[in-house]
Amino acid sequence: MDVRIGIVQSMKELDIELPADADREKVLSDIEAALADEAKILWLTDRKGRQVGVPSAKVAYIELDPPAGDRRVGFGLA
Repeated sequence: MDVRIGIVQSMKELDIELPADADREKVLSDIEAALADEAKILWLTDRKGRQVGVPSAKVAYIELDPPAGDRRVGFGLA
């Protein structure tokens, strides 16, 4: 699962690749808990075991990859 985090007043974004076995619901709840309090730091661990911390007050947006079943391949209109 990939997590993309936009930072306030920055043109760049963080792109973090989480382990394949990362629990999507747990990641979402961790993100929501960190963003609920601007004094907290959002900590995520990537697939190589590195920890990335972002002050929640500096987060502009967060994008998560869709669940594996929702990914579409091809040129369909539906």
